[in-house]
Amino acid sequence: MPKTIDEIVRKKNGQKITVVTSYDYTMATLCDQVDILLVGDSAGMVMLGYENTAPVTIDQMCMFTEGVSNGRKNALIVADLPNKSYENETDAIANSQRLIKAGADAVKLEGRLPEIIKAIVQSNIPVMGHLGLLPQTATKYSVQGKTKSDVESLLDDAKALQEAGVFSIVLEMVTSEATKKVTKMLSVPTIGIGCGQYCDGQVLVIHDMLGLFEKLKPKFVKRYLSLSEEIKKSISQYVKDVESGTFPSDEHSFHMEIQS
Repeated sequence: MPKTIDEIVRKKNGQKITVVTSYDYTMATLCDQVDILLVGDSAGMVMLGYENTAPVTIDQMCMFTEGVSNGRKNALIVADLPNKSYENETDAIANSQRLIKAGADAVKLEGRLPEIIKAIVQSNIPVMGHLGLLPQTATKYSVQGKTKSDVESLLDDAKALQEAGVFSIVLEMVTSEATKKVTKMLSVPTIGIGCGQYCDGQVLVIHDMLGLFEKLKPKFVKRYLSLSEEIKKSISQYVKDVESGTFPSDEHSFHMEIQS
């Protein structure tokens, strides 16, 4: 059975929560050992080639979510509400319901929007918050929580999200010092990306950690593989084999049955 919201929340201040992004059936089957598969709107960049996440639509997010849902057996699925899909309570609820219908267990949205969050939660859909760097609206990618006033603002935002009913909060590109304070203050888990070691869990974009996406190389990413190079080598060898006639060989071919 897939993990539940309660199981994730109970990990607060205990076992770390593991999260990776996933956008399709095949990758979901390979990554299903983590706690949460995040169908992130980062799909717009790594799957569709957009410059940022802003152009991603709810239709696209539903398609990605359905693919992930078809492949998971173990992990909780959280799907991003894309840019401009939750500007009012009516749209937020309707689009959240679409993601749930597509296979998500919960939705994630960016920023301090307590009334929107409350409306979604009251419609019986779990919500993950997102503070710090907000990719959907950010004009530049910069570290958050550098000053005392920034930290106080972040703490205030996190408290507002918790009171609104989120079951966890993603913190993105926040200083370790600020992250530690937010995590200690909250009763719900924090999931960090570029925030250091003090969060209750960590999330990475799967294309970054496996070395599949070469356009951006964030400082906070640990690359566990360099798959892009391995794939390029394999394709080059395939081209050589086809052009030289060594593929397909007899072992890759079918033959008529011999009639006696």
